[in-house]
Amino acid sequence: MVLKKLLPFFLVFISLLTNFDAIAQEKVIPVDSIIKKVIRNKSINNPSNFEFTTYNKLIVTANPDSIEGRIDSIFTIKRKKKVLKEIDSSDYLFKKIISKQHLYQTEKIARYQSVKKNDKEIILATKMAGFKEPLFEYFSLQLQPFSVYDSKYSLVEKEYTSPISKKGMRKYQFTFVETTFLENRKVFKISFSPKKTTKTDQLEGYLYVDAEKFSIAKTELKVLGLFRIESNHIYSYNKDLNNWFPTKKLLSIKKGNSKAPIKIFGETITFEGTDKKFNPEGKKYASDFIEIKSTTTYYEPRFNQTLKLKNPSISIEINESAIAKKQNFWYTYYNDSTDVRSNPTYISLDSLVEKRKIEKKIRIGKKVIKGYYPLGFFDVDLRYFLRYNNYEGFRLGAGGITNEKLFKGYRIEGYYAYGTKDGIFKGYLANSLRLNKRSETWLGASYKDDVNEIANTAFEIDKRTFKIYDPRPFNISTFYNHITWRGFLETKIIPKTESIFQITQSDIFPKFDYIFKSHDALYTNFKATLLTASIQWNPFSKYMQTPNGKLEIEKKFPKFTLQFSKTLPKLWDNDFNFGKADLRLDYQKKFNSNHKLAFLFEGGYAFGDIPITHIYNHSPNSLTKDKILQRVTIAGKDSFETMYFNEFFSNKYVFLQLEHQFPKLEISRKIKPVFSIVTKYGWGDLDHPEQHLNMKFKTLERGYLESGFELNNIFKGFGLVAFYRYGPNQLPHFEDNIAVKLSFQLDLGL
Repeated sequence: MVLKKLLPFFLVFISLLTNFDAIAQEKVIPVDSIIKKVIRNKSINNPSNFEFTTYNKLIVTANPDSIEGRIDSIFTIKRKKKVLKEIDSSDYLFKKIISKQHLYQTEKIARYQSVKKNDKEIILATKMAGFKEPLFEYFSLQLQPFSVYDSKYSLVEKEYTSPISKKGMRKYQFTFVETTFLENRKVFKISFSPKKTTKTDQLEGYLYVDAEKFSIAKTELKVLGLFRIESNHIYSYNKDLNNWFPTKKLLSIKKGNSKAPIKIFGETITFEGTDKKFNPEGKKYASDFIEIKSTTTYYEPRFNQTLKLKNPSISIEINESAIAKKQNFWYTYYNDSTDVRSNPTYISLDSLVEKRKIEKKIRIGKKVIKGYYPLGFFDVDLRYFLRYNNYEGFRLGAGGITNEKLFKGYRIEGYYAYGTKDGIFKGYLANSLRLNKRSETWLGASYKDDVNEIANTAFEIDKRTFKIYDPRPFNISTFYNHITWRGFLETKIIPKTESIFQITQSDIFPKFDYIFKSHDALYTNFKATLLTASIQWNPFSKYMQTPNGKLEIEKKFPKFTLQFSKTLPKLWDNDFNFGKADLRLDYQKKFNSNHKLAFLFEGGYAFGDIPITHIYNHSPNSLTKDKILQRVTIAGKDSFETMYFNEFFSNKYVFLQLEHQFPKLEISRKIKPVFSIVTKYGWGDLDHPEQHLNMKFKTLERGYLESGFELNNIFKGFGLVAFYRYGPNQLPHFEDNIAVKLSFQLDLGL
């Protein structure tokens, strides 16, 4: 009888003994081998040809239940007594507002396509609270990736090493958590965290790995640092694919552990710091409760092996029709009746933005960053009001360009200026007609009567930059006057390029003592007819096509600039037969540690019968003075700070610059200078120096070296720069090789 009662227990015990090996094996699964199989099978489990429709909603919000909403009395001490200073109702008002609406929200519906790892997003509809036309730059923000299989995981504009990569195997510690089931499929739950803890933000979390496919079934990731970021990717097992495929991703951003205030999204949202120096009373700020939430849902995945991308050089595309979609289109994809604060947010912000004319202010701000201020149908060019150089003295002027309010497909631009030292008026007038809006192709003609620095290397395609000052011309005194007629074609029709093709005819008059000897003839002025092609090629950058044009949304390096010019000997009384070929390579690399490495290469070759006005001067930026303090001026950009003006000339040259920029030195809340070490090298040669009369100069066939440091943005944009000249062209006196300069960098949010 007793044995009969104990029989079930014996059977359970025997069963446990039988399955002991399996249970033991389940507990000590070799987690590293699982991760290695995930990495090995990435090419199989990460689909290459597919498309789907996606809905995204981003809100800036807070939970009203977490806010006390009280009215505080703020006291101050006067004559050893507490005196009421003011009533602080900000907490109460914040809770009142956030109970009815979100602080901000935006939505979009898009078609996402991927062909052989090349991705493209076509935005079908978008709503951005308060704006009739959305801020297109928002769509380029890299907040959260679609795929978790890449070797780098981009989260809130920052790259992290992916845990499922070879580098991730070395960087992270993996721990087996449990075996569980998702959609009736066996999966392994694995945690990971960095092996070494550092001060910088680090990625950690959980991976859910399919036990059969070794594919990702779910991820729960987080970053704890300056921000508290949570990023979850939810998958579903797709029968057509016979594997896991993403169905949703969730992102949450909250205040982190930063002592000082920190800003995000182009400084539009500020999280207050935790340091008691900035908040001695320990007061709770609104940013302590703010949460940025992004929810993305994927619909109707289609797996098509014959799928082809249209315009693959464009990563994001948005048409005018996407801005004006009707409400019923949105209900087709998403209608969240549970979010009662959503519609009031649109109503409130639409009214607020219109009342405060925020759209107009943003439009003006974008123009100012580029150097213009709009006045009706005319954009005033801010560059021309005041300049200075040693030849013209103070240069006073005015200019600008017509905008889309006058003509959408036609523009007129120009300027008029006067030099107080040379007493000469200068001017420029151009008009152009847009041939194609999508490729931004313009055909135009211009007339210019102005002065240029001699032997200056200039790429026609370089974008105009707005500078409060242009430091190098301060000290230049050798210019030439040119009267130039120009016909040009500007276009972006070639993928990932910007191009200018032009023909010019110039009458050139050197404004210094110079004679050019050519075939036993002497010239003090001359004519040049030039055909020029100038191309900027950014093969690794990503672009967005908007109704207003093409935007470079992710700048990647290297970038290449090429230019070729050739005179047309028998056209329009051209005097000389010469040509020029120029190349620039720009490479920059930013690291998660906030270090930055920059490399610049420039080279040029001028051939034929070419005067000194059109060869190379190596961009010098030092005055011919005896004392160091007498040579203190403003540092230039990509110039030799220790090289004297007109010291060297070449018809072939090479320029190399290597810069290592360190993270900001946080001396105080307002003083955060940036320290860099820089080395520059130049080489050049001149084939026929005897052709250039009345000019004393040297050639650079032995090379030129200078190294130094830059301490920029010490205070209010001002900094300090110091360089030392050494190598074959070092000067005999020690102090003549030293250059100390001031620097100025204005941050316009570019």
